[in-house]
Amino acid sequence: MPRWQARAAATGLGALAAAALPPVHAVPVLLLAVPGLLALLGAQRSWRGAALIGFWFGFGHHLIGLYWITEAILIESARFWWLVPLAVPALAAVLAVFIAAACAVAWRARAGWRRALVLAGAWVLADLLRQFVATGFPWNPWGSVWAMPNALGDVMQQPAGWIGVHGLTLATVLLAATPALGRRATALGLAGLLAWAGFGVWRTATPPPAGPDLSVVLVQGNVPQGRKWDRAFVVDTFERYLALTREGVAQAKGAPTVVVWPETASPFPLETAPAARAAIAEAAGGPALIGSVRWGADRRPRNTLMALLGAGPPALEYDKWHLVPFGEYQPSWLPLGVQLVPGGGFAAGPGPATLHVPGLPAVGPLICYEAIFPGQVVDRADRPDWMVNVTNDAWFGNSTGPRQHLAAARMRAVEEGLPLLRAANTGITAAFDALGREQARLGMNRAGVLVVRLPGKLPPTPFARFGLLIPAVLALLALGGGFVTIPHRTPTKM
Repeated sequence: MPRWQARAAATGLGALAAAALPPVHAVPVLLLAVPGLLALLGAQRSWRGAALIGFWFGFGHHLIGLYWITEAILIESARFWWLVPLAVPALAAVLAVFIAAACAVAWRARAGWRRALVLAGAWVLADLLRQFVATGFPWNPWGSVWAMPNALGDVMQQPAGWIGVHGLTLATVLLAATPALGRRATALGLAGLLAWAGFGVWRTATPPPAGPDLSVVLVQGNVPQGRKWDRAFVVDTFERYLALTREGVAQAKGAPTVVVWPETASPFPLETAPAARAAIAEAAGGPALIGSVRWGADRRPRNTLMALLGAGPPALEYDKWHLVPFGEYQPSWLPLGVQLVPGGGFAAGPGPATLHVPGLPAVGPLICYEAIFPGQVVDRADRPDWMVNVTNDAWFGNSTGPRQHLAAARMRAVEEGLPLLRAANTGITAAFDALGREQARLGMNRAGVLVVRLPGKLPPTPFARFGLLIPAVLALLALGGGFVTIPHRTPTKM
């Protein structure tokens, strides 16, 4: 096949593989995409050629999987119109480098099951690397294809409690490769898939322990991003959240409650707005976790979740620490002539934390983007009883972005064995128990409130104990197994 045809085929296979991602979950397309990729790798004469095939596969994959980022740029198109044709292709090209590296390593293994093992192991190691390089962007790992929003997803995502989403990625690549490896490999893959499903059925058969006597009031204001910081709508936005809060508390019918507002939901900086705090205290009638902005001593803003126990100053505060490059801060590692984020943007917090709010079970906060980082969502030295994810997905419209974000948050519940409750400005607001099973949902682009009884937590899962070490070791074992040399026996003459 001529080079341009091979690269075009790789790009098409990568784009096809994107259909397996949330929210489509067309997982069988991987049975075409991965064998096709292996065939293209086998036709290359050097590791450089294999790397280019991997690059174009990754470029097509991420170009389709991340198209929704354009939605955020269009909100401020008057300033950033020139980025519309550049942003997604540029990010897709950067992320494609990780797949290119995995393919270059896989090319060096012998064709067949060894190459499939090496591809799976190298792919996971590359995914682990992209979780940390340049502050990280571990969006859409292939393990997330199993987070279907139904009972099948409940079952198939359960091994994440043992091996994490990266471990699911390893298994997914291997399963998808089996059609290229012959009948025995296909039969073995089918048996493994049935065992996987059986494990999920067994695990979901036992419900988590009952939770505390506490109802969580999740408020979804549905404030369009274009109006969120418009001074003409500040009072209207705040009154909307107050009205929804009163509605939710009334639905709880006198049960103990905690109110949760989404990321930066308060248009007033609550640390210096006593009248706003008093209004929230009156509406909530109890503890409230409110997304707001605050300023530090360095005069830089923080994206903060504040715990309010009345009209007084916030009892506790958590500052977002995984900030979005170019969205929330200007990275120093990539200097640009154009200042995309005025003043450098937000300052980052110190890292995962557990908030011990009087009267509430210990809570692990996740602000927006932080929910996509497996193994980095809770303080392991101070394990919480539940996680709360507050987010503002209004930037991404009614696209695949908010749905992929929700799937990532759900997977964190399975990995950590903790219930996760999520309040999103424009949706999707949802609640998941410690096995990742959906308890309630409020869809896109509607104002409303969910009142959910807080589920109980599970004992720490193996992944909660050892984190990313587990998929890293599994990936290294796959890599080593793929490069092992099995000596041939010479028949002995009689």
